Amino acid sequence: MARRKEVVVSALQFACSDDVASNVDTAERLVRSAHEKGANIILIQELFEGYYFCQTQKEDFFQRAKPYKDHPTILRMQKLAKELGVVIPVSFFEEANNAHYNSIAIIDADGTDLGIYRKSHIPDGPGYQEKFYFNPGDTGFKVFQTKFAKIGVAICWDQWFPEAARAMVLQGAELLFYPTAIGSEPQDEGLDSRDHWKRVMQGHAGANLVPLIASNRIGKEVIQTEHGKSSITFYGNSFIAVANDKEEAILVAEFDLDQIKSKRHSWGIFRDRRPDLYKVLLTLDGSNPSS
Repeated sequence: MARRKEVVVSALQFACSDDVASNVDTAERLVRSAHEKGANIILIQELFEGYYFCQTQKEDFFQRAKPYKDHPTILRMQKLAKELGVVIPVSFFEEANNAHYNSIAIIDADGTDLGIYRKSHIPDGPGYQEKFYFNPGDTGFKVFQTKFAKIGVAICWDQWFPEAARAMVLQGAELLFYPTAIGSEPQDEGLDSRDHWKRVMQGHAGANLVPLIASNRIGKEVIQTEHGKSSITFYGNSFIAVANDKEEAILVAEFDLDQIKSKRHSWGIFRDRRPDLYKVLLTLDGSNPSS
């Protein structure tokens, strides 16, 4: 009998302070715990080195960006990945000459840096003013061949766009990973997007028949803005299975990738695609149906 291709994945969830050293220490502690639970690929939440600073437009926060090459947190996670034999996607605020990106480096189980993905879709709304800080990513959607699986990795706001998930799976992604920072809406305390958020990503998994792993932070973060204090309470709910909204968590799940591949093929969702009819996606932008 052929050997089954099994992989154990983990999503981490924790509250961030605004101190890089303590956050990276927390991330390492949880990565080690996930490894002890058998995890092969371990996802840390978006921009975990500090507070989610995009609540406000403040030029001082550009000082948090660092170049990709020799980035201290990436180097530390490379060492950790090699020691434990695990894959770790590492989210960071990247400075690239005069450009800035919301980026993620993919570290393989031997510590090799497989390259980066730069966030493609950049949000701009109350509490989530990322266009002030980040250029739109220029890498395109990518997949990475790791020791344990071929993975696709996108970032937070990317997860609202079905095209991103489909593009990664069409390139052979066996698992989809989404590091995230999402919570309450400063302009509307009654607005709670968590159920919508989960349903959209469950849709990506269902439409492509691939497992999807999401890692979101928890806790309340307060940022001083030019108009006073702004706060977001991040709602966690990281999921493979669903974590709650208040507690540090290490989620772990095991998948048989060969079995999932067979199921994906038998459903025919890729066999029955009609790319010849999808050219309309290149000409319609939603603002002018007749264009």
